[in-house]
Amino acid sequence: MKCLSVCQPFAELIVEGKKIIELRKWNTKFRGEFLIHAAKNVLIEDCKRMKISPSSIITGAIIGKVNLVDVKKYDSDKELFRDKKKHHSTSDNSKNKYGFILENPKKLRVPIPYLGKLNFFEFQPDEIKNKDIEIDLFEEEHRYMWINQH
Repeated sequence: MKCLSVCQPFAELIVEGKKIIELRKWNTKFRGEFLIHAAKNVLIEDCKRMKISPSSIITGAIIGKVNLVDVKKYDSDKELFRDKKKHHSTSDNSKNKYGFILENPKKLRVPIPYLGKLNFFEFQPDEIKNKDIEIDLFEEEHRYMWINQH
């Protein structure tokens, strides 16, 4: 399954459904469900601005999943500013020209410690060293699928 690393606190905001546009400098043709990896990098100023304690957020782990349904290209700073409540960025600079439109976020009950990479990357479950996490992940996914089917 594909995975994308996102700096905190933005990864947390995505899995909570509060951030529905993820800004990137690059475009993608990929559409579909992917995992959210909370990078080890914590943006302290953004935590302060959003009143989130940096010590309360998880880093260096997969923390949820979300669907990428579309990509919006920003041609001006004005367009970027209009969507500010959807992407929560303080930058009014359209260097991040692409907005990944996200839907159906789901936070994992048990974060999966994992090393992030650049761009979309393939999550390799066989790299998980802790079998308890693997079992919890399987049980959570099974419950999620069962509930959505009934």
